[in-house]
Amino acid sequence: MHPSASFSATIRVRIDNHPGAFARLAAAVGEADGLLGSIDLVRVERETKIRDVTVLATDEGHLGRIIDAVRALDGVDVVNVSDRTFLLHLGGKIEVTPRVPLKTRDDLSMAYTPGVARVCSAIADDPEKVWNLTIKRHTVAVVSDGTAVLGLGDIGPAAAMPVMEGKAVLFKEFGGVDAFPLCLATTDTDEIVRTVEAIAPAFGGINLEDISAPRCFEIERRLRESLDIPVFHDDQHGTAIVVLAALLNALQVVGKHIEDIRIVLTGAGAAGIAVTGTLQHAGAVDITACDREGAIYRGRPGLTPVKAEFAETTNPRNLQGSADELLDGADVFIGLSTPGAITVEGVRKMAGRAIVFAMANPTPEIYPETIEGLAEVIATGRSDYPNQINNVLAFPGVFRGALDVRARTINGAMEVAAARAIASTIPVEDLSSDYIIPSVFNRSVAPAVAAAVAEAAAASGVARRALGTSEEVPA
Repeated sequence: MHPSASFSATIRVRIDNHPGAFARLAAAVGEADGLLGSIDLVRVERETKIRDVTVLATDEGHLGRIIDAVRALDGVDVVNVSDRTFLLHLGGKIEVTPRVPLKTRDDLSMAYTPGVARVCSAIADDPEKVWNLTIKRHTVAVVSDGTAVLGLGDIGPAAAMPVMEGKAVLFKEFGGVDAFPLCLATTDTDEIVRTVEAIAPAFGGINLEDISAPRCFEIERRLRESLDIPVFHDDQHGTAIVVLAALLNALQVVGKHIEDIRIVLTGAGAAGIAVTGTLQHAGAVDITACDREGAIYRGRPGLTPVKAEFAETTNPRNLQGSADELLDGADVFIGLSTPGAITVEGVRKMAGRAIVFAMANPTPEIYPETIEGLAEVIATGRSDYPNQINNVLAFPGVFRGALDVRARTINGAMEVAAARAIASTIPVEDLSSDYIIPSVFNRSVAPAVAAAVAEAAAASGVARRALGTSEEVPA
């Protein structure tokens, strides 16, 4: 692993003021395999200097070892250590700011009482006006119960807040969508559904996040049935969109077509099932998924109802065996599972010009460097390897497009349109084995996705208004 800003600290040190003193500190950081970042002079004293030194590490334990190495130096006094990631989260990462000035009595009378009563009455008379006269038109709720947070698992709603705040930051930064985190102190499916239904009038969309399977399937299904605004479980559909985008470009690189390829997938949870559905919607036919027990096939004993239903639409030849065994002759591997789900020998048996997406995070199913030369295109979920498959490429633009046409839902056609838009942001002539997916900082992605999603929403009959106009679409 490489040093990362996510494991970095600013160390304030008092160093003897003579030549070579700082060089010893820098050498100690290097000998501890750390990486020096910024170096700032705070002040000069009679016999010493105060400096802020930023160091980057590979993990929390490594960061501690670097700090210990600095503390052990003669002539160096560690005054303070500030974890830069914790500092970034201090006080939270989002805030509410007014969009209108409030400087005079006139401003107050229009923004609040008595003028606001007229606006309330207008909405009461015509409920559709809530879209124009409130934040609903550009606001999404990010809802979680904290049961499946990142790789941490069930850590509860309070501990999930930093992730949901981060999601809100990404919505605003990349899609211009205001989002607010709502972490619920319940894991009861009925209670979550009722709570979201109760708060839905204030929002133009609901982004479900980090809710464990299989409850996430029922929660999303029920909310999609009961609400007339988009409900989108990002762990499922955001992942599916970006996987499809990456696969479409990877197939161009290797000269294959989605309807002809054989796909093996590990991980039959929320993401795996959603990815499979989106790939099928885009034309994929031969997909076999594996869980810890091996291939999911029709008639396999002990399948849950969700997996039994899944088996009916996948694995057309009803294959059995381990993921490694199923890779024999396969064109594509998609990993949404755990480290070690496949081996180098399994990849070695894949068809020529193979594609491997190993997306378990932070440790992929198989490390890219171990299969160089065996797979032509390799992608992961990590930022320190080429071809990072990251949901931030999808959800800001998906919701932006859905909100722009006031969509009633997000359907399969909109998801495929989003994937094709992401893929198309890289010109065909620029595609290569190491470049099949755009950077998360590519500012052309979200607008392209938004436009494609809005168009697909209109074409599939779920838009309330025509894109770029105030014209309402008949229900």
